[in-house]
Amino acid sequence: MSQAQIDEFKRTKIIATIGPPLHSYEAVKKLISSGTNGVRLNFSHGTNEERDQQIDWIRKASEELAKPVAIIQDLQGPKIRLGDFDGTISIKKGETLRFEYRVDFEKTGHLPTQYDLAKYVKRGERIYLFDGKVKTIVTSVKDSVVYAEAENSGTLVKRKGINLPDTDFRGNIITAKDKADLVYGSVKDIDYVAMSFVQTAKDIAKLRSLLRSLNSNAKIIAKIETKAAIDNLEDIVRETDAVMIARGDLAVETLAESVPIEQRRIIGLGLKHSKPTIVATQMLASMVDSSEPSRAEVSDVATAVILGADCVMLSDETASGKYPIEAVKFMKRIILYTQKNMPLTVSFTDNKDNHSRQASISRAILSLADSIEAKAIVAETKSGATAQDIAAKRPKVPIIAVTSDPRTAQQLCIVYGTKSYVRPVDALAASKLTDWLRKNKLFYKGDIIITASGKYPGVVGTTDTIKVRVLE
Repeated sequence: MSQAQIDEFKRTKIIATIGPPLHSYEAVKKLISSGTNGVRLNFSHGTNEERDQQIDWIRKASEELAKPVAIIQDLQGPKIRLGDFDGTISIKKGETLRFEYRVDFEKTGHLPTQYDLAKYVKRGERIYLFDGKVKTIVTSVKDSVVYAEAENSGTLVKRKGINLPDTDFRGNIITAKDKADLVYGSVKDIDYVAMSFVQTAKDIAKLRSLLRSLNSNAKIIAKIETKAAIDNLEDIVRETDAVMIARGDLAVETLAESVPIEQRRIIGLGLKHSKPTIVATQMLASMVDSSEPSRAEVSDVATAVILGADCVMLSDETASGKYPIEAVKFMKRIILYTQKNMPLTVSFTDNKDNHSRQASISRAILSLADSIEAKAIVAETKSGATAQDIAAKRPKVPIIAVTSDPRTAQQLCIVYGTKSYVRPVDALAASKLTDWLRKNKLFYKGDIIITASGKYPGVVGTTDTIKVRVLE
């Protein structure tokens, strides 16, 4: 950002998934310098030795580029997939299928699963196989075998995903592997933990308790990818720290045509409750093999920006695609063009029930920034709450966050319109950073800046002072 006007940096952030195409320091540095704000580590793949190296590369590149970056640990969650069998299996409509945990298909004729469905599914519930290509209804559960009737014909392939839109996992979605991965993450430089297959707010509370027991200060991203999560959406948004709209599984669990509507609703709830939202899955999917996205994908990214998402995410495009850096650069181009030419203003539903001092101060800052046409808002923050609450109201000007906590600076990297700087605790931290930005020509003479600070710098929840500065 030092090479551009401060009001020209992208406000919607980019998260990229790391994978084999990016397994070198040079590639990671290029990924970050091209516009990546958060790096997702997918714990469904790879080894801890590889992740050790990746985390070191991310932090080294972040320091070299003087650009904080959020690291996201994406937990695998329950491995609800078919097991192994040779070849493909043809299914006919009306056929009875039998599912059994880790069974030998050749010996029994039962379809092997990597998750014990018999413990949770009930008669009348739906089982969708291979991204919904084969739909079945459970007819009975006997002796650890699940019997289901096929509603359509199709073909099954080993290790393909299973969706259970009607099944209650009764809070058992944190697996032994997840717990081991959380232990690993607790001693590594992790900023966020993304939780898969969330069904209720209790799932988030359970994960938060586990993180606390491990002395981890990572924040939680709830992945919305189940029908149950949609049914319990607002409670989940209140409980979590951020939300990811995992549109792939969500389209299978609900209706594909409902996903754009749910996406808008989730972003709206994120704005209402000051929680960052991430739009994920197939955003630039054609760039796995092509150097340019389709026109529909460009429109998809632009729509997420117009709706007010905090982040857009790249998955296979950077984890296994042929053009990972190009995908980031193209996504950045779309964001910048959209925010510059956006015909609509992001609207948000203010949380009228929130009468806290923090919320009231944020409203006052936004009103003042609008009325005096401020160039930027410079906010001192220890936990990130001040910047995050201001960002949720989608101001027309950038938010510059100054914090003494590197973890906070990194976590703010996925928050809309926010650029964070780490500075020592100082009663004049906001003013000193403003002067530094002026000296480095990110601000200019005559610019109006609003600063927000507290009487007790470095202490959470003490923001109480708003100042207006006209730079000389």
